[in-house]
Amino acid sequence: MVFADPGEALARARALLDADPDPLDASVAHQVIGIWQRDFGDLRLALHHLRRARDCAARADSADREADVLATLGVALVHAGRTREGLSAFERGVARGAGHTRARVLYRRAYVWWVLGHHREALEDVRRAVPVLRQADDVIWTARALTLRATVHLALGAVERAEADFTAAEALWDTTGQEHDKADAVESRGLAAFRSGDVPAALRLLDEAEERYARLGTPTFMLNIRRCEVLMAAGLAPEALAEADAAIGKLDGIGGQSTRKAELLLAAARAARPAGDPHTAIARAALAVRLFAGQRRTWWETHARLVLIEARHAAGRGSGRLVADAAAVAAKLASFGSPAAPEASLLAGRIALDLGWTADAERHLAVAARSRRSGPPLARMTGWAAQALRAQAAGSARGVLEACRRGLDVLDDHRMTLGASELRARATEQGAELAALAQRASLVSGGPRRLLVWSERWRATVLSTPPTRPPADPELLSGMTAFREIASRAEAARMEGRPVPALEREQRRLEREIRSRTLHIRGEAPGIGDRFDVGRLLERLGDEVLLVELAVLDGRVQVLLCGRGRVRRFEAGLLAEAETEAEHVQAGLRRLAHPGAEARLPVVEAAGQRLEKLLLGPAAAQLGGGPVVIVPPGRLHRVPWALLPSLRERVLSVSPSAGSWLRARDTAPPPEGCHVLVRGPGLATGGAEVPELAGRYGWATVLEEDGARVPRVLEELDGAALAHIAAHGTFRADSPLFSSLRMADGPIVVHDFERLARSPYRIILSCCDTARLASVGADELLGLVTALLPLGTAGVVACSAPVNDAAVVPLMLALHKGLDAGLSLAEALRDARAALPGDALHQATGWAFSAFGAA
Repeated sequence: MVFADPGEALARARALLDADPDPLDASVAHQVIGIWQRDFGDLRLALHHLRRARDCAARADSADREADVLATLGVALVHAGRTREGLSAFERGVARGAGHTRARVLYRRAYVWWVLGHHREALEDVRRAVPVLRQADDVIWTARALTLRATVHLALGAVERAEADFTAAEALWDTTGQEHDKADAVESRGLAAFRSGDVPAALRLLDEAEERYARLGTPTFMLNIRRCEVLMAAGLAPEALAEADAAIGKLDGIGGQSTRKAELLLAAARAARPAGDPHTAIARAALAVRLFAGQRRTWWETHARLVLIEARHAAGRGSGRLVADAAAVAAKLASFGSPAAPEASLLAGRIALDLGWTADAERHLAVAARSRRSGPPLARMTGWAAQALRAQAAGSARGVLEACRRGLDVLDDHRMTLGASELRARATEQGAELAALAQRASLVSGGPRRLLVWSERWRATVLSTPPTRPPADPELLSGMTAFREIASRAEAARMEGRPVPALEREQRRLEREIRSRTLHIRGEAPGIGDRFDVGRLLERLGDEVLLVELAVLDGRVQVLLCGRGRVRRFEAGLLAEAETEAEHVQAGLRRLAHPGAEARLPVVEAAGQRLEKLLLGPAAAQLGGGPVVIVPPGRLHRVPWALLPSLRERVLSVSPSAGSWLRARDTAPPPEGCHVLVRGPGLATGGAEVPELAGRYGWATVLEEDGARVPRVLEELDGAALAHIAAHGTFRADSPLFSSLRMADGPIVVHDFERLARSPYRIILSCCDTARLASVGADELLGLVTALLPLGTAGVVACSAPVNDAAVVPLMLALHKGLDAGLSLAEALRDARAALPGDALHQATGWAFSAFGAA
């Protein structure tokens, strides 16, 4: 019962002991309490009860009872880090037990071998146990043994064997009432899905397992470890680090298993490095190494040493000793049959290259490169990264580009299994090194055209295909409705000056639930969309339009000027300096949004001149007088491009990528699309432009006051030709897909827009922060604007800085006047800026808005 209903089992065992039982029954009761404390509570109490259970079994003169308790005690001792004592208990247990009991002891020793990383010994003990358990018709223990064997197969990379065992075990579990074991089986299924490359299924199964554990009231430390691994593969390293650290704190609080603490420390170390914290990675990994060594867990210790070496290399501590350490770890992992061995060889080769040891590097990289032909996607990418570095060391630009192409193709296939746009975006970080290698090689050998192709190959790829539409999941829809209601109540309370901590906690809980469900969505797109074609771009640009793509190589901005039949390259300034200057400009625009800040105008204009030198360099003098499309890297998405002197008076649009601009250019307006005007609550001007626009467009659909509720707004936006939304915008840097527009019944968020069959052909967002985006992954952007572009929107006007609501009204009216005259959004915005009064307030308002896309 302890794994069917743990709480009830504990209560019955304590009640039995209170009744002064005979030694045999007392042995069972103490063993149950020991199991409960071992797996769900204090390990010291577990050892106390299990020793009493052993002593009672000896007094009862029951060899089988004593053998069974010794096996349970052996597991507890190993989890306490007392490996030698634990294995000794198993030796006695195997000797004392016979037949069916001995098979159960062998199963538990196999589990301990797995914990210790002795996989061959684990498989041997399971091989001996399973036939006996089956012959005894012991369904529960047979299912446990099959589940364990599957888990060992996964550790060795044998996914198909694991799947077969999991399937057989699951069929057995369905015939039992072992709820904790069933939850463990679901958790193991999640691990198998991850190992086979299905991240959404892995996240879904792990979340389901957590819900099952929660119903039983049992801790989930093993699940925490496994979810950290999946989150890492999904590009969610900060979340993985937070989960591991929280679990460590909880484990320490209950005096839990030392073995699990070491594994959680390893998970935290793995997550800290890609989360940008190599020093935390070093500290966690070093402690994990010490704990694993003390527990005699060589397999685990070696994996922790790999993470420690990776973290030291990331912190800039390259040395010959580090090469030797990485090579030794690679050899040991290979002897274990660990799938991580190629990763260690790649690390040894990379450090050797940094030191100029080309012969050593070639030897290690050649070993790592063998993994490029088979295995899960990230393992194959490791192999292609090694192959690219080999080619770079040999001076073969062609070899570098071919390896990078093949590696990024593998990652593209992996990304398209992900339905959530957030996961697709974050997964691109896995290919950042390959993209950088290819860009350097193309800069050296291929000229501006090839550099443009590779810049596009890894820019805004999440926009290349629409996200998979969320399923009509009743729980997801009801969660969204509840989220809106709570967010609306919290906003109302803030406006009245009332405290809202309880509402904010509930809002965060609902956000986590919604995000979790969206991450479960599996991708449906069969490919990655059209490959970028430079010739097609130049044809569409013609002789008038210039496209300026900014690539960043080794921290410096490379300007690719496309148009008039050719691509030219210019070198500009340092990206870090441009980012600093852009922040100064944003601060200046915030000040200018308030009356009385006119003295800041010359400061902001001077910053705009400096930004132009840093971002465009000598290319600024080559722009001519025609329309310009700017394609910035993700880290420069907040630049108000209209402020730059050479761009200030011209038709200007912004696009996340050249490919995105091409798709927008080729998007046809809906044949019978309507105009929709939306006015949200709480605006300083009350959305004053909307009534005037309603008069101008007498046939437009106007949604305001109680009519501007999220379901109705989404219904009208779907397939509209033009949508104008005057509503407060909130950008969420911590969770960009919860960036929102405030409607009458609460926020409309990016997740809502992704449910549209087709977003409006043109959309105008007239309030603050609607164009702010989060830069994630390699060079991806998440936010309101980027959610709309893959869904059928060809053009967006939005704002990337706080603006003065009153000054926005004349800008919007002038913008619509230009649209009525048949102008594009970019043309109409240029003319609208020119029509504004010349004071600082109105100039700053005009600069804060940008036109995105090509409509």
